[in-house]
Amino acid sequence: MLDDKVILVTGGTGSFGRKFVETVVRDYHPKKLIMFSRDELKQHEMRKLYSDHAAESVMRYFIGDVRDKERLQRAMRGVDIVVHAAALKQVPACEYNPFEAIKTNILGAVNVIDAAIDCGVQRVLALSSDKAVNPVNLYGATKLCAEKLFVQGNAYSGLGGTRFSSARYGNVVASRGSVIPLFLEQRANGIVTVTDKRMTRFWITLEQGVAFVLRALEVMHGGEIFVPKIPSMNLMDLVQAIAPDCEVRVTGIRPGEKLHEVLIAVDEAHHTMEFPEMFVIKPLHPWWKVENWRDGKPLEDGFVYSSKTNAERLSVEALREMIVRLGSAEPDMAMSAE
Repeated sequence: MLDDKVILVTGGTGSFGRKFVETVVRDYHPKKLIMFSRDELKQHEMRKLYSDHAAESVMRYFIGDVRDKERLQRAMRGVDIVVHAAALKQVPACEYNPFEAIKTNILGAVNVIDAAIDCGVQRVLALSSDKAVNPVNLYGATKLCAEKLFVQGNAYSGLGGTRFSSARYGNVVASRGSVIPLFLEQRANGIVTVTDKRMTRFWITLEQGVAFVLRALEVMHGGEIFVPKIPSMNLMDLVQAIAPDCEVRVTGIRPGEKLHEVLIAVDEAHHTMEFPEMFVIKPLHPWWKVENWRDGKPLEDGFVYSSKTNAERLSVEALREMIVRLGSAEPDMAMSAE
C-alpha cells in the first residue's frame, strides 16, 4: 500500500511518528517519507539515527507547525498519504493553555484538511483518543472537534477527492509523560501516587498503534472512525505490575480526569460495525455509501465500549513483560517527559 507513495507525518518526530517511520522504512518502500514537525532538535536526532540507513535517501524533514496553513500546503505538494499525529496532548497543559490547545488541535486540523484537499492528497488519517468520547477536559473536547472535522472533511473534498478518516484508541503503554514512566520513576523513592484506586484505562503499545493505523489506511473509505479491540487494566493492577512493594498514596482525581474511559459511546453504537480485530464507526451523512462495511456485525442497543466493562483485561504478568521489552528498546523510557 505504501510502496512508491509519498507519505507525510505531522508530528513526525513524536513518539508515534518515530515508531511509524521505523515501521515504514522496515516493511515498505516509500517514494518519499516526510517528517513535518516544529522541533528542530528532534529532527536533527532523527536525521542522525537514519544517517547510515538505506532509507535516508527518501526521508525529508520539514520544520513547520500545523497552525501554518501555507507551510502545510508547501509540504503537501505531491503527497499521496498524510498521517496527522501532531497535537497538544497533555491534559493539564491544555487546561492551563486553552487557546493554544484550540489553535493546534482544532484549527490545525482544519489546516491539514484544507491543505490536503488543495494539494490533491489521496488519503488522510488522523489520530484521535478515547478522551474524545464524552469529553470532560479540553484536550478531549478538541479531539472530539477534530474527529467531527475529519468526518465531514469528506463532504468538502467531494466525490473522488481526498478521503479523511480517524483512528481512535486508548493510552499508549509507556509513552512519554504517561503514568507508567511516572510509576517507574516514583518506585525508586518507595512511594507511588494514585489518583483513585478504582480507575481503569485502555492500553495499547506503540507497535500496535502503528499497525492499527496502517490497517486503517489500507481499508478506509473515508468518514470512518476506527477503534481497535484492546485490553483494559485497573490502576492498582498497574501498580502491582510496576511497584508491588511500594507505598500507595491516593491524591484524588484531577480536574478533567475520568474514573473510566470510553472508546465507543452508547449513542455511537447504533451506527458501529464490529469486526474480529476492531470496530468501525460509520458516519451519518448523505454522502456515505450505505454498502460500506456491511459485512460487519451490528452492535446491540445500549452497547458501550468502556474500560470498566471491557471483557479483555491486561494481566499483571503481561504488562510486566511488555515493560521489560519496551525498556530494553528505549533505555531512557522511565525518565523522559513531553
